[in-house]
Amino acid sequence: MGQQWLLVIFFSSNRNILKQSTETIYALAFGAHPDDVELSCGATLLKIMSEGQTVAVCDLTRGEMGTLGTPATRKVEAETAATLMGYHSRTSLDLGDSKLFHTEENVAEIIKVIRQFRPTVIFANSPEERHPDHVKASKLVTEACYYAGLQQLPTSWNGQPQTPHRPSHLLYYLQFKHLEPDIIVDISDSFQASRKGVLAFATQFHNEGKTEETTTLINRPEFLTGLEARARYFGEQIGTLYGEGFKLSSTPGISSFTSTFSGHRP
Repeated sequence: MGQQWLLVIFFSSNRNILKQSTETIYALAFGAHPDDVELSCGATLLKIMSEGQTVAVCDLTRGEMGTLGTPATRKVEAETAATLMGYHSRTSLDLGDSKLFHTEENVAEIIKVIRQFRPTVIFANSPEERHPDHVKASKLVTEACYYAGLQQLPTSWNGQPQTPHRPSHLLYYLQFKHLEPDIIVDISDSFQASRKGVLAFATQFHNEGKTEETTTLINRPEFLTGLEARARYFGEQIGTLYGEGFKLSSTPGISSFTSTFSGHRP
């Protein structure tokens, strides 16, 4: 594996500032490539932030093997998306696009990010997916979530020893394959705003007036229409306008019955 690099970008007053995090994040969303998170759980992340919680994103690769765009343009697009979405930070791990191998080194890099941000909830690619990198990313993050809680596994961040931390919840967002979700989040109030994060990746998706030199699965005009159709479908399942579906890594426990089962369905 080539030399790895780690970039953490913090957003304050729309300015990019490089510094070390000292804050605990409620939700940390991992993606195999830049744009995975925005495409699959961006509206849920916006909903979480609207409820007063903080969100961070970690891209495992730079997306350098993609047909469209370059590592440089995708980096700028990822930073733009993070600003538009309002993330606390966006971390980029250069683990190698198409080279997300299951190694101790790769798991350790993800553990470091988990221990640095100490999230309650983690979002990750689904174990069942069309793209091999998505499947590999899912396995790496799943293992890192568990191993991050081991006392006897030392890691450090910027030369400082880290303390163990195991997230309470791991959710898998849905991408290309149609999987029946375990839960559906009502994103009626955040879906349209989340499109700004998706469209920030201008090299990857269809834009009116732009001549496409190469056609890929995701830069067809129908792709973005399909994303909205799926959100409408999931919303219909729970009696709302839009929804995002997730698979759960374990059976959830309910501590407050009435706060979980509240309101009514039409």
